[in-house]
Amino acid sequence: MNRVNEDGPARWTRRHLDLLTTGPLTLAPETTAPPAHTPAPPRVLPGDDVWDLWPIQEEDGSISVVLGRELWMALSAPAAGHPEERHDHARIRLLARDGDGWHDLGPAFADGASPGSREWSGSAVRRPDGTVSVFYTAAGRRGEARPTFLQSVVETRPAVVVAEGGRVLLDRAAGHREVLRSDGRAYLPADEIDGGPGRIRAFRDPGWFRDPADGREYLLVAASVAASAGGAAVDDGDGGYMGAVALAEARDGGWSLLPPLLVADGVNHEIERPHVVVRDSSYYLFFSTQRHSFHPPGSAPTGLYGFVAPRLTGPYAPLNGSGLVAANPPEEPDQAYAWLVLPDLRVVSFVNYRSVGGGADPLRAGAAEARAAFGGTIAPVFRLALDGARTRVVVPAATAAPIAGPSGGEQREQGVQPPGRET
Repeated sequence: MNRVNEDGPARWTRRHLDLLTTGPLTLAPETTAPPAHTPAPPRVLPGDDVWDLWPIQEEDGSISVVLGRELWMALSAPAAGHPEERHDHARIRLLARDGDGWHDLGPAFADGASPGSREWSGSAVRRPDGTVSVFYTAAGRRGEARPTFLQSVVETRPAVVVAEGGRVLLDRAAGHREVLRSDGRAYLPADEIDGGPGRIRAFRDPGWFRDPADGREYLLVAASVAASAGGAAVDDGDGGYMGAVALAEARDGGWSLLPPLLVADGVNHEIERPHVVVRDSSYYLFFSTQRHSFHPPGSAPTGLYGFVAPRLTGPYAPLNGSGLVAANPPEEPDQAYAWLVLPDLRVVSFVNYRSVGGGADPLRAGAAEARAAFGGTIAPVFRLALDGARTRVVVPAATAAPIAGPSGGEQREQGVQPPGRET
């Protein structure tokens, strides 16, 4: 079992972020994401917005392949109204990818299957028996009159089924059960009734990980800790809290919360989509955050950030000194978001907002203006190069081919249940 870092969680501090304005990394091409809007990527679902996405992976980290296509999941909602309202209608969509691009396989789960009123980000791993453990965020409560912001981690374990006509789907008869929620001690409860983007506490975005060092399974979770946990408070009118990366370990058929891996020490209140990639015996912890989540807002760019350690529990050091791995460029500060680094170091994300008039914040724009600026589809893929605690953005010459597994080409195809199981 991983030994908990005796020095406590890594702390992301103002000292690190000051390097973004005083050091050589400012506007460096090595830490700037490529354009996401030019040329405009095709919409995966013409009538729906698509955002956070993740592959169904095999236990070795490779992408699961069924009938010659990779299986993926993404959040989706009807493309209507202000784009920020999509979070109130989010459902997980099943997608397939091959050399011809992306293919819609429909909602992953039956209506009303989740204990929440919305389905938010997560991860998925295919088991040796052919079932898929899908870990996702249940937001709100099923049947509530208006959206609330209770968050918990839910698991469902459906089989992969091939229906008549060769359509791949997940068995909708599988149950959904809560497996993890904030303990209210090490991590603040995520149970607010009212809120909005960037203004709520977190306990979401479970990222599954099997540690090659001990073979055990873990979940990394975007969480919040009290300002009293140490360091400076982020007091923005809500009493002060800090973003954190929670860790949970699979034990005795359940999940046990461990101390956090990382705390944003007074500099940021919303760390999202944490995940780990092991490369050259080093553990790379990646996460996304937005410019308005920093304290003060806008003091660092929206981007992919990361830390590196010799083992899962640390001690972690910020990549590139500041933690910044790939920032949206200053001229398009909101162009993409929700980056996910795959084991082969390709990076996927979604197209967020083009700049609106005068550099205004699209979150504050009217519905029509924000809708016109919103991408709502999958962004072009880029790759990272890693060298210890240094990273570099690499823009590949072509990204149309299927996204490969950890060896750069390895993908795993397993058997599926025959037709007749669709529900």
